Amino acid sequence: MRNFFFSIVASFLVLGSHAQIKHLEPMNWWVGMKDPNLQIMVNGKGIGNTTVSISYPGVKLKNTIKGDSENYLFINLIIDASTKPGKFQISFLRDGKMVEKAEYELQSRSMVTKSLQGFNSSDVIYLITPDRFANGDTTNDVIKGTRESAINRRIQGARHGGDIRGMINSLDYLKNMGYTAIWPQPIVENDMPAYSYHGYAITDHYKVDPRFGTLEEYKELALKARAKGIKLIYDAVLNHIGSSHWWMQDLPFRNWLNFPESKTQTTHVRTTNHDPNASQYDKNLMTRGWFVETMPDLNGEHPLLATYMIQNNIWWIETLQLGGIRLDTYGYSVKSLLNAWACRIMKEYPQFSLVGEEWSLNPLITSYWQAGKRNHDGYTGCLGSSMDFPLQAALVEALRQKDRTLWGKGLNILYESLANDFVYADPNKLLVFADNHDMDRVFTQLGNDLQLTQMAITCLLTLRGIPQVYYGSEILLNNTENPGDHGFIRTDMPGGWQGDGTNAFASNGLSQEQMSMQSYMKSLMNWRKTNKAVISGRTLHFAPFNDIYVYFRYTDKEKVMVIMNRNEKEVAIDPHRFSEIMGNDKSGKEIFSGNTINISQPFNVPAKTALVLEIH
Repeated sequence: MRNFFFSIVASFLVLGSHAQIKHLEPMNWWVGMKDPNLQIMVNGKGIGNTTVSISYPGVKLKNTIKGDSENYLFINLIIDASTKPGKFQISFLRDGKMVEKAEYELQSRSMVTKSLQGFNSSDVIYLITPDRFANGDTTNDVIKGTRESAINRRIQGARHGGDIRGMINSLDYLKNMGYTAIWPQPIVENDMPAYSYHGYAITDHYKVDPRFGTLEEYKELALKARAKGIKLIYDAVLNHIGSSHWWMQDLPFRNWLNFPESKTQTTHVRTTNHDPNASQYDKNLMTRGWFVETMPDLNGEHPLLATYMIQNNIWWIETLQLGGIRLDTYGYSVKSLLNAWACRIMKEYPQFSLVGEEWSLNPLITSYWQAGKRNHDGYTGCLGSSMDFPLQAALVEALRQKDRTLWGKGLNILYESLANDFVYADPNKLLVFADNHDMDRVFTQLGNDLQLTQMAITCLLTLRGIPQVYYGSEILLNNTENPGDHGFIRTDMPGGWQGDGTNAFASNGLSQEQMSMQSYMKSLMNWRKTNKAVISGRTLHFAPFNDIYVYFRYTDKEKVMVIMNRNEKEVAIDPHRFSEIMGNDKSGKEIFSGNTINISQPFNVPAKTALVLEIH
């Protein structure tokens, strides 16, 4: 397993007698791309001191660029639109004599990638921490030679052994539950000395971490998921790498990193990206500082690095036929890189989906990045979706508020958050969520209250936007005894390991509350799949009153009414308050029980419930 990457290299790389080429990336490319340019990074002892010769119909050698290190050479090619798939030789010459050669392959694009469809508001995305989800292959639990080779499920910061095979084995469960897309945290190599399971300290951009599996298994996951109607979303990182990345032993250029010697950390003051009064000093420190000491900050203003990172994401899109990309730490990279990245991908795949993580509770900041937004500084980008952190915070706070007698309290917080939708170019494309891998579980945030948690999930799955659910929410996974601890937030999914006493996938050994939540979410998500009003309809909401919040999702043909009752007791609803949209509607079908309710007269809503009615 240690030699997995090199076995791939061997399939296309024919080395000279000195075998000096260690990396040639991207490892292959495709004909028929809209952008004809291809940059190949070659790494090997003294390779920068060579010239290059290529002879293949339709392939033009534009130029080569030597790195500051003599061990890097960047080859820039133009792939003509008429170029045919095939293999060609790259010859490396010194003093007119060939000292190395490599075979490179241009492949045909599949019909799938030519018309890739990204995720959208018809989907429900399941966020997975692969190491903590399911261990489907125990043979890759310990990989000799990796810096953190052992697994230890008793230590929350250690590796636990979940893998790609575990996700493949769980696809039927995910389909039956009603999920239509999966977003695994990064699966590429994180060969760090410790705390390597989370995936965001990448040490090789083209290598699947062998503790998760192989590239072929990653492809298998994508293929089998797609066959079941489940899209695969790739979790990408442009801003930083892990301190054990192979580049760190020999940087291609002296300015490949920001602050390479001082390891100066970022201020995390993301408002400098938008603040018209911000100093250049603060702007530079924000985007050029290191995320943490073990995550060196990449210089996104370096043109060769920017191209490398963008091509890497395109390579994964083509290789896995992805259904979208989520970009980590979005506002930490320089704007030029973010814009080039998003626009290059969307030019190649017009129906694709990109979502950026901008962790701000201010909608003026999260809205800044979305494509179509008119900004004060003229910035325009191609990012379709932002993560709606403002709504997440509002939803949780609205439900856990205990003083709900004054305006601005309780459900009014949620109402006010949605009232800010005017700042977004397209609020229907926002990624909405109740929790994720970096914050306390929603069940914990809501005081381990089943009814409030069901209200939160109901709201999440009936509001505008693209809902994302964190794995295990359907069985009330929580970190109540260890608030704020990421290791406990990313706890093991019960049943994902042999010998687990509880099996969430088979609904064995669950408590009554867990079974209730799992059944509730399964019914809600599968109902949602067929309801156009919820998937793509408009929203009309009414100011909360007496701790009751009512909103409608509707099209010209369908109408859904959601009544959130935060009271500790049953309340009566007078339908005349909503006559502007209900008109002469007489009945509503409750989606869980199927019971018909007469809505032409006052009707009751149970305590601490989000009642969902299909209006007829």
